[in-house]
Amino acid sequence: MLTVFRRLLVCLALLWLPVSWAADSGWLRAADNDDASVRLRAQPAEAGETHLLLDVALEKGWKTYWRSPGEGGIAPSIAWQTPLPVQWYWPTPQRFDVAGIATQGYQGNVTFPLVVKGKMPDTLAGVLTLSTCSDVCILTDYPFSLDLSGPTERQFTYDFTKAMGTLPREDGLTSSLKAAWAPGKLTVTATRDGGWHAPALYLDGIEDADFARPTFKIQGETLTATVPVTDGWGEAAPDLRGKTLSLVLADGGLAQQSQTTIGEAEVTTSSLLPVLAMALLGGFILNLMPCVLPVLAMKLGSVLQVEGQTRSRVRGQFLASVAGIVVSFLALALMMTFLRLSNQALGWGIQFQNPWFIAAMALVMVLFSASLLGLFEIRLPSGITTSLATRGGNGLAGHFWQGAFATLLATPCTAPFLGTAVSVALVAPLVQLWGIFLAMGIGMSLPWLAIAAWPGLARRLPRPGRWMNTLRVVLGLMMLGSAVWLISLLWLHIGKATWGVLALVLVLLLEGVWRRYQRRGALAATVLALLMALSGYWLTSQTTGAVVEDRIAWQPLSEQAITDALAANKRVFVDVTADWCVTCKANKYNVLLRDDVQQALSAPDVVALRGDWSRPSDTVSQFLTRRQSAAVPFNQIYGPAQPQGTILPALLSREGVLNALSAAKGEH
Repeated sequence: MLTVFRRLLVCLALLWLPVSWAADSGWLRAADNDDASVRLRAQPAEAGETHLLLDVALEKGWKTYWRSPGEGGIAPSIAWQTPLPVQWYWPTPQRFDVAGIATQGYQGNVTFPLVVKGKMPDTLAGVLTLSTCSDVCILTDYPFSLDLSGPTERQFTYDFTKAMGTLPREDGLTSSLKAAWAPGKLTVTATRDGGWHAPALYLDGIEDADFARPTFKIQGETLTATVPVTDGWGEAAPDLRGKTLSLVLADGGLAQQSQTTIGEAEVTTSSLLPVLAMALLGGFILNLMPCVLPVLAMKLGSVLQVEGQTRSRVRGQFLASVAGIVVSFLALALMMTFLRLSNQALGWGIQFQNPWFIAAMALVMVLFSASLLGLFEIRLPSGITTSLATRGGNGLAGHFWQGAFATLLATPCTAPFLGTAVSVALVAPLVQLWGIFLAMGIGMSLPWLAIAAWPGLARRLPRPGRWMNTLRVVLGLMMLGSAVWLISLLWLHIGKATWGVLALVLVLLLEGVWRRYQRRGALAATVLALLMALSGYWLTSQTTGAVVEDRIAWQPLSEQAITDALAANKRVFVDVTADWCVTCKANKYNVLLRDDVQQALSAPDVVALRGDWSRPSDTVSQFLTRRQSAAVPFNQIYGPAQPQGTILPALLSREGVLNALSAAKGEH
């Protein structure tokens, strides 16, 4: 009986005692957005504070955003009717990555706690702006008004405490944390006692910097997160050293909010050695590319043209060419350094986007080939010849420029290994950039260094004789092929009519030079001019139509096209190419035009996107920069099973493309 009486007293007390206040807007919906509902609740608390809760309920497949949305989206915000000192609190978000665009936010149901300090008006009113996205994005306004004098809601205190429990903690996850900056890349290193299992990293935005999806590497208790960084336009990011980085690091249901100052990345020998090895090997392979082989052949031919050359003379000539190669690569490194420091777009071979550069290179190649074919021989005045011989170490200046010329011709070639090394170099610290370019120069110099070390290799060829005339013709035709290829690149820049006039002027110039230095050989000159015209026309015709018909319905490359295709549950094949890229042409004719590959890329659930970098293109440059690449060819495959995309090797294979397409399809 006593127990019943006590319970009755408690109930009476609860009914009599003043209750805490709470206000509720009820669930709000917008006429143009049926996929989101919002509710605001408020209740005065102790110490002059008022607690608020913003509840957001989203339909399946929809999301909204964190305080730093990432590369896209807008964070929720409230425009108050009366300005108030409001503190937002943000639960630990999730990451959404679509078509290479990284965003941070929430899906399903989420509750945001807010705290207002100071005296409150009787009515709390404003407009909530909420961005929600699925296949499309909707920006919705929700006007609200809360009567703070209304009745209590007993559930509010519990809900507020529960919502505060979803916030990241100030400590308890990491024992050490630091961030380091290298151009185009942010590295976050954290240590956790007991190790890491499924880490996640969410970064607050920094002005003029966009953070892409991080990649993680776990070694024992140390986690290293690498985050590609660009500016707001997808180009080179500003220097982040010394800036304050705010982040949330989560693992195993525990999240920690931290701040740290960004330092400078350390250069580690272990990570640099593989890249240097790739640069060395890639540079060596350049000698086998059609762009460079004629120059090396011409170099060997020059040794054969002079009978009885001493070992020291041969060694000096090839060492001079090595110096030309290495100095040219260092000059490229200097140019890339200048472009990076001025926040300009970087790319390997981008000088071939300039028609004036192409025309100058083509003219030099034509003159070289014409000289080898015996149409003319330019003889400098005796004074200049003597000066070069006495001051240039037996005329070594010419051999130096041969090496430099070979380097310029090598830049449109991105052979295996070289593409990876170049991409790393253009986003690495400047010290590494210079080291990688030096390694590429040494790698390309290896055949030349071999002749310099053992001059007998060149002198063991058959003794001079009539066969040398045949060799000169072969070398001249090889050089002519490179010249015709260069001339064909101008078609895209200047149009058919202008190209025809330029080709005619070049042929007439060649005839004029021949007539100036030669009295015979009109037939050879005519054949050379005709061969140039026919070859140039054939090559340029391949720009608009291939020998084998391309049945793929290529569409223009864009990030939005990838997003749309993935939203429609389709696969995406990305091909970034350029007319001046030799490896791109090899991929096209050896792989992409194969019947089985054509059939696979023409499937109903495949969208083929092509980006042309033959001429400067901001869209292509930004696309490559977002993926930490700076060279073509670049191929990537997306699909339901690979929404983040898989980057293919620079040199494609039929099996590799078909297998990657199949893997991206996933299960339906």
